[in-house]
Amino acid sequence: MSSSGTVGADERLRLFLGFRLPDATADAVAAWQRDQLAGDSVRIVPVGNLHVTIAFLGSRPAGETEAIAGALRAAVDRVARPVLTPARYRETRSVGMLVLEDEEGRATRIAEDAHRRLEGLGVYEPERRKWLPHLTVVRFRERPRLEPSIPDLGPVTMSDAAVYMSRLRPDGAQYEVLESVPLGGG
Repeated sequence: MSSSGTVGADERLRLFLGFRLPDATADAVAAWQRDQLAGDSVRIVPVGNLHVTIAFLGSRPAGETEAIAGALRAAVDRVARPVLTPARYRETRSVGMLVLEDEEGRATRIAEDAHRRLEGLGVYEPERRKWLPHLTVVRFRERPRLEPSIPDLGPVTMSDAAVYMSRLRPDGAQYEVLESVPLGGG
C-alpha cells in the first residue's frame, strides 16, 4: 500500500480496480492512438492511464482501501493470468474503447468474483449489464464516429491487477496505483 496510508481513514478517495497493461503493450497502444485517433475533437487517454477496468467504486473512505485490496487479492487467487486480445473498436456517448476478447474467460472470472466480494463489503453495486473487458483509448464530448483499424497487439497476457486512486485535474484524471496484485496463481 502506498499513499493511502498517509491519509486519514475518513478521507474520501476515488477508487477503482483494473488490470494493468504490460509496458510494451501500453507503448504500442499509445503509438496506435497517435496514428489512428488524433484530432481536435478528442482527448487521447494518456499511456499512464491505460488499463482494463474491473470495477469502478467511486468515492470511498480511505479506511476501506485495505479491505478492497483484500477482495482483489482473493479474486485473483488461483486464477491463471488473463489473456486479452483486441477484437473491435466501440464508441459510447463519451468514450472510444477497444473491446477485448477474454481467452478462456479468466479476466471475466476475476472481475465477477471481485464484484461479488466488493458487493459483500458494501463498497460496490454491480452494474446491470454484463462486465465487458475493454480498454478506454479516447474521450470526447461529441461522438466522432471514428473507424480506426484494430491495433495488432496479438494476445496480451496481463501480469497484475491494481487498486487505483483517481484524482480529477483540469487537464484530465490522474491515476495512482495504491496496491498492485500479481496475477497467475492458477
